[in-house]
Parts: sequence; structure tokens; C-alpha cells
Amino acid sequence: MPLSVEINVKPEKIKDEAFIEELLHKKAKLKKKQKWKYQLVKKSLDARGNKPKFRLRFDVYIDEDLPKPNSYFKSLKPIHGKESVIVIGAGPAGYFAALKLIELGYKPIVLDRGKDVRERRRDLKAIQQKGIVNPDSNYCFGEGGAGTYSDGKLYTRSQKRGNIEEILQILVEHGANSRIMYDAHPHIGSNKLPNIISAIRETIEKFGGEVKFNTKVIDFISIKNKIVEVIDEKGRIFKGNAFVLATGHSARDIYELLYRKNIKIEAKPFALGVRIEHPQGLIDEIQYNQKKRDQNLPPASYSLKTQVEGHGVFSFCMCPGGLIVPAATAPGEIVVNGMSLSRRDSPFANSGFVTEISLEDVERMGQKGPLMNIEFQRIVEQNMFLPGDGTQQAPAARMTDFVDGKLSKKLNKSSYIPGIYVSPLHQLLPKFVYERLVVGMKKIGEHVKGFYTKEANVVGVESRTSAPVRIPRSEDTLMHEQLEGLFPCGEGAGYAGGILSACMDGQRVAVAISKYLN
Repeated sequence: MPLSVEINVKPEKIKDEAFIEELLHKKAKLKKKQKWKYQLVKKSLDARGNKPKFRLRFDVYIDEDLPKPNSYFKSLKPIHGKESVIVIGAGPAGYFAALKLIELGYKPIVLDRGKDVRERRRDLKAIQQKGIVNPDSNYCFGEGGAGTYSDGKLYTRSQKRGNIEEILQILVEHGANSRIMYDAHPHIGSNKLPNIISAIRETIEKFGGEVKFNTKVIDFISIKNKIVEVIDEKGRIFKGNAFVLATGHSARDIYELLYRKNIKIEAKPFALGVRIEHPQGLIDEIQYNQKKRDQNLPPASYSLKTQVEGHGVFSFCMCPGGLIVPAATAPGEIVVNGMSLSRRDSPFANSGFVTEISLEDVERMGQKGPLMNIEFQRIVEQNMFLPGDGTQQAPAARMTDFVDGKLSKKLNKSSYIPGIYVSPLHQLLPKFVYERLVVGMKKIGEHVKGFYTKEANVVGVESRTSAPVRIPRSEDTLMHEQLEGLFPCGEGAGYAGGILSACMDGQRVAVAISKYLN
């Protein structure tokens, strides 16, 4: 059994292996001639107090070798000719459901409305530079899902929903840096994740699964309340023994299809607000109490929250050293999101700053029914669009002007490639959303000195934080409450909130399908 040893290391010593070994030797109370080896199992940064420090936890092996890592690929065998399961959506939930299905002996056939990760880049370039939105291939739709080109953060609070270490190991065996196995807040980066996603697809196909792009599902066919096939927009029919619905939080047409076919869905609370963009150097100074960040420290991040009239107001998807990107999924709307490359070396830091949207909030705006949140989202996103412009320019204001409810005379520099323009953002947002955000910014600014500043831009609108709809399923079987054989899965079904939790949900659903088919 290894001995668990934790040490604290100053930033300037984090790369000094001899120093770390000496600390470990002393902390573990090892004898001089004792043979020992060590393995880093957790690395986190403690920025509290005046001086940041790294907390490192090691497993120390005395008089024994380090354990050999298990290979995920050993658990896979070819599944040609086996029972097939249709997986709708090639995001993290869909792909990890497919991998687990292969492991369990079933053939996954993955259908995705978008393109593979490489072809998808052309459409991202078009939306960035020309304002052209492809409704089926954008920052939300296509191989890898919304997380592929919007950061690749791998942090989750859903520690009990599945085997996080297994998921991280799968990512490492498909090309991710092994440090994600021990970083407290693992991050891959939008420049690295696409190659990992395509490698996962190759594994699915190698062991007998299929992946079909440009395959937009437009209809579900059921007999006696049991789904038997789906049809794509080209009229192709796909039959399966079970169906995984993992289409992501922005697939509004799927929600509308379910509603038209009287398949039960329900509105659920979500969050909506803006993106705040600061100079990264300012965030570093606030978090690290340093005028200039030590070269061994990562770009600083933050996680902020408060309460306003019983509603949460909080930061979301914080991207240190990152960029703001256009995340619209239809022409005539403006949606923004954040991302970071693996090095996080942009001079900007951005984060969603949002407030909880309750069902009562939306009902007071005159909306009703299971799709009311989608219509509320759509109205807000279309309000952000500059009529006659035709680009993806986003409305913005300096943070202090936004709070004061006035137009900015000049905006700060921004990472947002399509560009930002001075606008009455305080009037474009629903009044109750604006008021909660303002109170939240003021309250947080009182506790985090420097956060509330004219050096920051507020950019609209951050509206795709999570699914505004839940597709209800049984807690025991994970199958849809009404339609046999349909397994709602991941963020789009309302059961995940990020890459890792979506991967875990995909695995859970695959196991549930195995039980159902047996």
C-alpha cells in the first residue's frame, strides 16, 4: 500500500525535482538507504492569503515498484454483428455512451447533424469572420459537441455520478496530456481537444461501431409507445434495439419534435446573463496579490456567486487567458460563449456572469408550456442582433456604464473576433435580468476589490448555460418515462452540466441499456 504524502511548494520551486524529493523524503520520514518511488496524484493551487502556493499530493511506494497503469483498450473487443443501439449526437455524452456500449458488447451507430471536427472548422471561421451561421455546424453542433471548441474544461462537482478517473484515462489514451489525471481543475484546450475527439471516433469505428455525420434526425417512429426507428432529413431510416438521445442543450428542433409528437418534456430552470471580459493581468493581480504574475503560476481564474432577491447570481465557465466566441445556432441571433487554448496565453480573461431564471420569471414574461424557456431565450438572443448589419457583432458596454444604465463613450479592447459595438445593453436585456446582474456585480465588487471596474467590458448575451428543457426519465431505468426504448442523456436532456458530467451520464445510460436489453 502506498503512503499518501502532501506537501506545499512555492511557485518558484514547483519545477525543482530535487527540492520536491527532499521534501517528500522528510515528510514521509524515510530512512536514508530506503528504496522508494513516488507518483503525483493531485495538484492544486491555493491562492488564499498573500502568497500563492501549490499543494501536491503524492503516493509514495516504499520497497516496491510503481503500479502499472491499466489500459482502457484492453476492455474492448470487436462487436461486428451484435445488437445495434442508435446514438443521436456525437458530443461527450454520445461518444462515451458509444464506447461503453462497445465494452458491453453492443454496436453503437452514432448519428450527428453536424460535421466531423476538421470540417467543422470551416463553419467556425465563417461565423467568426463573415457572420454566416450554419444551423447544423457551429460552436454548438458537430462532432464533439459544444465543448470541443469552447474550452475543454474537465472540472465537475458530480463526483458520485460515475468513474471520473476512467474517463480521464480514456482521454489520455486518446491523446490528452497525462497531467489531467492529477490537476485539480483539468483543462485540455480548444486547440487540443479536436484531435482527441477524432481519435475516439476512430476507436469506435475500429471496434465495429459506426459514426455518420450530416445526419439530422427529424422524426421518431414508435409502435405501441416503443421507439423502433428514427428518420433523418434525407429520408434514411435507422432501426435499433434502443436509442440514446444525446443532442446537447441547443437542439431546439429536437425539443420541438418531441413536443409535436406528444412525447413528454418539461421546462426547467436555467441561467442567463452576459460575458464579462477583464484584462488577464488585472485578474492575476486581484487573485495573486502580485503586480506581475510569477512565471510558474497559471493565469488566474475565479468563481464568484451571490444571492439577489432569492436568486443566484454567479460566474460561469470562467476562461483565464481566453477568448469570447460567437455561439449562435441560427441566423439573426447573438449568443456568446468563452474558450481558452491549452496555453491560456490570451491577454484577456472572460467569464459568464448570469442569474438563475426560474419558471415563474418566464411565466411573468407571458410565456407558457414546456417550450416557454426556449422562446424566452430566442427573444433575448434576437434582441441582441443588430438589424441590417448581418454580422455577429455583439452589443457591449463598459462594466461601470452597464451598472449605471448608460451608453459607453468608448469600449475596451476585446478578444471577440466579430467585434463589439456600443449599445444600450441595459435595455436589451429583460429588466429583471439586468437588475439582478447589476446588484450582483456591485455586491461581488465590494468583496473582490478590482473586479468592478471600467477596464472590463460586458458583452451580451450568455444564454446557453444549460438546457432550458428536461426530458424526463425514470431514476431506476434511465429510460424515458413515456416512450420505451428511448434513453435521454447528457446536457440536452437536463442531466449533465459540462464535459465530464456528460461523459459520465453517457456511460450510465449505456449500462442501463445493457440491463434493458438483457
